[in-house]
Amino acid sequence: MEVPILKQGPYLIASIQSALSDADLVQLRDALVEQVGRLRSRGVIVDVTALDVMDSFATRTLRDITFMIRLRGAETVIVGIQPDVAFTMVQLGLKLEGVPTALDLEEGITFLSKKDGSPAKETNSRER
Repeated sequence: MEVPILKQGPYLIASIQSALSDADLVQLRDALVEQVGRLRSRGVIVDVTALDVMDSFATRTLRDITFMIRLRGAETVIVGIQPDVAFTMVQLGLKLEGVPTALDLEEGITFLSKKDGSPAKETNSRER
C-alpha cells in the first residue's frame, strides 16, 4: 500500500494509514528521500497515528529515513506514536535514538518551524 505524501508549505507529510509491509516501508523511505530534494522541502513529518504495532524493521526504517533526510538538508519528525505502541517498543528494546518525535501533527509542524526558523502556521483543530 502506497503512503500518500502531501506537501504543506516547506514540509512533506506522510500519513501512514495502515500496517505496511517491509517493501512498502522501503518504498516510503525512497520516495521521501527523493521528494525532499525534488521539492526542496525543509522538513518531513511521518504520521504513525494509525499504527497499532511497530516492529524492529519499521523502527529501523523510520530511523534510517530521519538520517537520510538529514543528509539531504532537511529535518524529520515522527508524530502520533500511540501509548500502547510506545510501551511495547520500550519493552522490546526498540529505540528511535536521534529521531525527533512529537505528540501529533500540530506539534510536528511547530517542531519543524522552530528548527528552520519559520513561523508556525496557526491551525484550527476543527478544520482537520
